[in-house]
Amino acid sequence: MSAPLGTDLARPRLPRAIWALGCVSLLMDISSEMIHALLPVFLVVTLGAGTEMVGLIEGVGEGTASIVKVFSGWLSDRLGRRKALAVAGYAMGALSKPVFALAPAAGWVLGARVFDRIGKGVRGAPRDALVGDLAPPGMSGAAFGLRQSLDTVGAFAGPLLAIVLMAASGDDIRLVFWLALPFGLAAVLLLAVAVRDPPRKASHRPARLPLRRSEFVQLGPRFRAVVLAGAVLTLARFGEAFLVLRARSLGLPLALTPAVLVVMNVVYGLAAYPAGRLADRLDRRGVLAAGFGVLVLADLCLGFAPGLVVGMAGIALFGLHMGLTQGVLSALVSDAAPETARGTAFGIFHLAGGVALLAASLLAGVAWSLAGPAATFLASAGFAVIGLVLLFALVDAGHARAR
Repeated sequence: MSAPLGTDLARPRLPRAIWALGCVSLLMDISSEMIHALLPVFLVVTLGAGTEMVGLIEGVGEGTASIVKVFSGWLSDRLGRRKALAVAGYAMGALSKPVFALAPAAGWVLGARVFDRIGKGVRGAPRDALVGDLAPPGMSGAAFGLRQSLDTVGAFAGPLLAIVLMAASGDDIRLVFWLALPFGLAAVLLLAVAVRDPPRKASHRPARLPLRRSEFVQLGPRFRAVVLAGAVLTLARFGEAFLVLRARSLGLPLALTPAVLVVMNVVYGLAAYPAGRLADRLDRRGVLAAGFGVLVLADLCLGFAPGLVVGMAGIALFGLHMGLTQGVLSALVSDAAPETARGTAFGIFHLAGGVALLAASLLAGVAWSLAGPAATFLASAGFAVIGLVLLFALVDAGHARAR
């Protein structure tokens, strides 16, 4: 529930454990984005893959993560503990990095990406539920916004570091991939020593599969409405690999391709925490609506860009869209779900979003191959407009049924 204006002085500070979780995300994102910023070019230029393969790797990876999140979130609810699953997931992400460096063909990259995303799935829902468990009352938007902001600092620091290393190594992409590994290992170590599960009781309900209809219904109409709205809105977005490919098509040099994710994530990181705080005070749907309106503008810039300057402006707007939406959606899920089922709730939410992202990424790859980049970004804009309309209808319906 949104807090009234003027209550800042009465609010407690966010716990240090939430800051630690944000720093864990920061380190892992440095590791992942050093690879992700160069991966589309590595696939297309070094390994000779097509845009359909880029879309497949993006979509399958995220779809796999989303399926795993359902079970990891559900398991964390049943155990009453979340940290161990998060540590295991971050360790899998770290251990996937050498496979990218060794990959002789696109199939290896697909395998490494799937293993990495399984790790993301194992850690994602328990970590998000842990943030919800640790957040003081009335501060879930700020807590998720802070974690997202710190995560995004890593997401632009990683590409910046990749640019420096590419310049220093004479564009040796594989060496950059190897140097991503220490940051991933540091994230695992920090989580292991700096974060503890808060005291809570394990659920004593029978250990049923989390995808049973009864489990979904039990979470309530408000939660179901948020899941449906989030899935529809995710259809308007596709993997960031296509932002990199668009910048390359507009003339960005190979060594500077990580700058795409730097620009996007600088804006993302600056926007996420203020957006979360704003959403604690105002109607969260209004913040989300603004975010998807910005996505339409980003798509128009990217689809019709006459040159690199306009293209990079579109990428910055894409980052603003992410900052205005991702933490707010997580706060909506946390608020709508009961504490004892919060991990399951995040798992279901991420599953729906992952299926939507898989469809969006595959569509983007095919559209790019058949009709070029303009068609890809115009399709995204169309889905964003539809999602904007459905956002209010679905969530209003959920509130009405909840009453």
